Amino acid sequence: MEKALRYDVKGRRYIDTPYKYYFTDLGLRNARINFRQFEKSHMMENVIYNELRIRGFNVDVGVVPVTIRDLEGKQKRVSYEIDFVCNRGNQRYYIQSAYRLETEDKIRQEQNSLRNVGDSFKKIVIVGYPLLVERDNNGITTMSIYDFLLMENSLEL
Repeated sequence: MEKALRYDVKGRRYIDTPYKYYFTDLGLRNARINFRQFEKSHMMENVIYNELRIRGFNVDVGVVPVTIRDLEGKQKRVSYEIDFVCNRGNQRYYIQSAYRLETEDKIRQEQNSLRNVGDSFKKIVIVGYPLLVERDNNGITTMSIYDFLLMENSLEL
């Protein structure tokens, strides 16, 4: 198992909140829990984490604090999570893992954190089904898990 630290993207510092843990071997994980839990979204997130580590990235969990106004007009602070903040040398990528993007609300939910980062590093959403690589007006790239895993330069598409 490996530990991913939480990183405040806007404050550029690590946060002492609960860490996230990823299994380096999902087969051993499944055997250990006697194959009781099989959530495709969690498994896909773990596979993406492992692939990023294999590619030599330092991987953290990003936190993006944002101030919003509620329905009454009062300001409120919320934090959005970015599944992976990946660093290798001067390269940085923000990556969201989303098994399915079936509705506009789900797309907005997955992209909220990426849209609020405020820098120009590449932002990517990886989905669990075949899809042509696409980039939206906000500069967010969406690709399939298959392209991500099978193409050596997938993060540059």
